[in-house]
Amino acid sequence: MQFRIHFVIPIILLLWLTRTWTASASLAMPGCQERCGDVLIPYPFGIGYERNCSMGEGFEVICNTSFNPPKPFIKIIGMELLQVSVNDMVVQVMSPVRSLNCRNTTSSSSSLALPEVVDLSKSPFVFSRESNRFTAIGCDNFATISQYGKTIGGCMSICDAAPNVTGSGCYGLNCCQTTIPPNLYLLNMSITNINSTGRCMSASMVDQDWFNYNSFDENYNELSKREHVPVVLEWGRRFGNCRLSKSSDIFCDSFGRCWGSPAHDSLCVCIRSSLRMEGISYISDECYGTFYRSGSKNCTCPAGYENSQHGDGCYHLAEPVTKKFPLAILIGCLAAFGMILLLIGSWWMYKLAKKRNNIKLKEKYFKRNGGLLMQQQLSSSEGNIEKTKLFTSKELEKATDNYNENRILGQGGQGTVYKGMLVDGRIVAIKKSIMVDEDKLEQFINEVIILSQINHRNVVKLLGSCLETEVPLLVYEFIPNGTLFPVLHHQIEEEFLLTWEMRLRIAVEVASALSYLHSSASIPIYHRDIKSSNILLDDKYRAKISDFGTSRSVAVDQTHLTTQVLGTFGYLDPEYFQSSQFTDKSDVYSFGVVLIELLTGKKPISSFQSEDERSLTTHFLFLMDENRLFQIIDARVAKESRKEDIMVMANLARRCLNLNGKKRPTMREVTIELEGIRGSQGAAFSYVIDQSYEEVDYSEMTRPWDTASSSDTSLKIDTMRLL
Repeated sequence: MQFRIHFVIPIILLLWLTRTWTASASLAMPGCQERCGDVLIPYPFGIGYERNCSMGEGFEVICNTSFNPPKPFIKIIGMELLQVSVNDMVVQVMSPVRSLNCRNTTSSSSSLALPEVVDLSKSPFVFSRESNRFTAIGCDNFATISQYGKTIGGCMSICDAAPNVTGSGCYGLNCCQTTIPPNLYLLNMSITNINSTGRCMSASMVDQDWFNYNSFDENYNELSKREHVPVVLEWGRRFGNCRLSKSSDIFCDSFGRCWGSPAHDSLCVCIRSSLRMEGISYISDECYGTFYRSGSKNCTCPAGYENSQHGDGCYHLAEPVTKKFPLAILIGCLAAFGMILLLIGSWWMYKLAKKRNNIKLKEKYFKRNGGLLMQQQLSSSEGNIEKTKLFTSKELEKATDNYNENRILGQGGQGTVYKGMLVDGRIVAIKKSIMVDEDKLEQFINEVIILSQINHRNVVKLLGSCLETEVPLLVYEFIPNGTLFPVLHHQIEEEFLLTWEMRLRIAVEVASALSYLHSSASIPIYHRDIKSSNILLDDKYRAKISDFGTSRSVAVDQTHLTTQVLGTFGYLDPEYFQSSQFTDKSDVYSFGVVLIELLTGKKPISSFQSEDERSLTTHFLFLMDENRLFQIIDARVAKESRKEDIMVMANLARRCLNLNGKKRPTMREVTIELEGIRGSQGAAFSYVIDQSYEEVDYSEMTRPWDTASSSDTSLKIDTMRLL
């Protein structure tokens, strides 16, 4: 409140000071006549010099009342005054027309040697070069302008044989026009009939705007008949800067202009309606304005002024240094300083309010995303405090360069994964979810806690999360070689083929990780989206399971989950698809599809194949029943491995793909058999080949494209998720 009072007081003082100059302002001096007939007479012009109604003799106007209505005349030049423009510093007056062989003239001479002279030398006026044109009318008319016996301009109009051709414009035929020299104050016009035709012809100085307003025929007739035509005279041109003070003899009109006369042939005009306008500034005791030289005929600067170094005008001499500092400047400086303080204070308040709003918004998101529950969970388990971390939004923004598009590792149905670097130099993968169901946030937090407790070398480690953003962010360890899918299906840039040994090791590592999640973790976890694009490869091509976005934890005594169907075509358990009940054997089915991918190098679903070969699982089981398995086995696998090892893995995959989930092996059993293949391949083969398995009718297997069209169950497809 105190700041506002200090800010308003200078404005009130400034308005009061301005009011003292505008009091009793009018267009004419007080007590002087403002009009003569229909013509307004503004200051510095005035009717009656003796009564100080005009600025000087050169601006005195006589109002001739013998006319009806009365007409004003500028006394010093004797010309009728039509109008005054104070802004442009010009007047429009009536100027005589010089004619020959017109209006019943008795002169038979072809030349009028010395016409009437318009002399403005003793007045503040000159003919306006911008507004006027010297105009000659008539055939074979050679009209000139002379000054002190010397020709300084002119033009010649010609005509054809037709006696009264007027044409359509003043372009030299029956009429000619030319510009006039600058600073012309003596007008001596001469007309010469070149061919002595005796036709009517005239010459005059004329206002170009008035001339262009009428048609050519009207101008032709008017200039031949009229004795006077309008012309424009200048009575002041800008010539430097000047100063008016209250001690000066000044007058201020109702438009905010103040007039003063430093000398008889000069004017000083300043505008006091604003603090600053076009180099003009108003202060309490003085008014700095524009210096005008009347008539532009005198190059001498008045007393108190000096010529500039460039000769472009007169400028007021500097005052002594001991002069008092003007009060208005002090007030203006204080007002400007106060405005700067106001702007700085407003900016600071805005930044403070924005910061507080951001803090409140982060607190809101943190509570909504289960941050309090997360803190309670972490504090109740001391051993897990060091394993997971709650990151701030600023940390992750800095790590990802404000989530720059160049940092994107992959995008999927549940979010986008960015590559980032933490302040300690660790490279991480940051998953930014698209959306989170608020009704399941508590379950989401529980699963984050569970995943933070997983400590298996073949599961991507969750390093922490950020809950103070609109959607939770998950921070994982960074796996450099991407997913298994492009490597397996030859979609990487450099040519790289997985050896049989590497494929077998990847199968063992993935099976071991799933076995750990199903039976060795503190709480069993179903992954629910096992596929080759969710298996990452580190720098040594060791497998790590990722993407636990759809994973769910279950109680120890719980056998299944009834949920909305989620997964990827080609990997989806048909039994789960039809019943919406997900079990640990559903993960086994998806792993069986991955085993077939490792053996064949083919994609689970291929829209470019025939209908019978579109589904990899259907085609694989069909070839096994037809004893044509090796038609689909990858060439490198067939070359590097023994036939018996391939048959063992193929039969294991077949058991995993059993339509009856209860007859599928557990992931622990799968892991043991795969490790047996690596350890003692021959013994493992004998062990597996002796086991009996249920025949699978491949023709009755559910095809995803058939089931999806007839089922009412919602299926979400996601083939691009990385984490």
